[in-house]
Amino acid sequence: MQMNAPTFQAEVNRVTGETSVALKLNLHGEGRAELDFPVPFLRHMLHLFAVHGRFDLAVTADGDVDVDDHHLVEDLGLCLGQALYQALGDKRGIRRYGERHTPMDETLARAVIDLSGRPAFVLQAQFPSEHIGTFPSELVAEFFKSVAYDGRFALHLAVLYGENTHHMAEALFKAAAAALREAVSVDGSAVPSSKGVLA
Repeated sequence: MQMNAPTFQAEVNRVTGETSVALKLNLHGEGRAELDFPVPFLRHMLHLFAVHGRFDLAVTADGDVDVDDHHLVEDLGLCLGQALYQALGDKRGIRRYGERHTPMDETLARAVIDLSGRPAFVLQAQFPSEHIGTFPSELVAEFFKSVAYDGRFALHLAVLYGENTHHMAEALFKAAAAALREAVSVDGSAVPSSKGVLA
């Protein structure tokens, strides 16, 4: 399939029996976030993600959060991943790799990204608490896994140490944003692969 050069912008709409999501992404934005969906902790994290990645991100979404947050969190990650994949096109001219260590008080997190066209996700973290407020800690992994798989890239995350679950999650989101910002930065005009293609 022939793919176009990166536009760094995309729009994704998804409606299922469980969720509805409308998402706009500009990877070379100014860090603006317009977020309207009923998962407060993830709204907070995606605001930080936009600011620290300098992405413009607009999301309007709803879902069966009366059951739990899982379906909406997963589909938000899926739509963000799809938008990322569309925005990058054939990935011509991008840096491709990104890496960042980010502290949050007593916590240190690491994110490493390869916009390879091949989905992979690894998270090394032991969250001390099962919930952050009302948000299940396990959904941090579900969100990032959806982003990586539908974005078709390798995402390796780790909390190297920490004590506070909120700080751990926040450090991961900030680190992932900064690593992605580096990976999507323009660094030439060629597809960054010896094969000449990043599918």
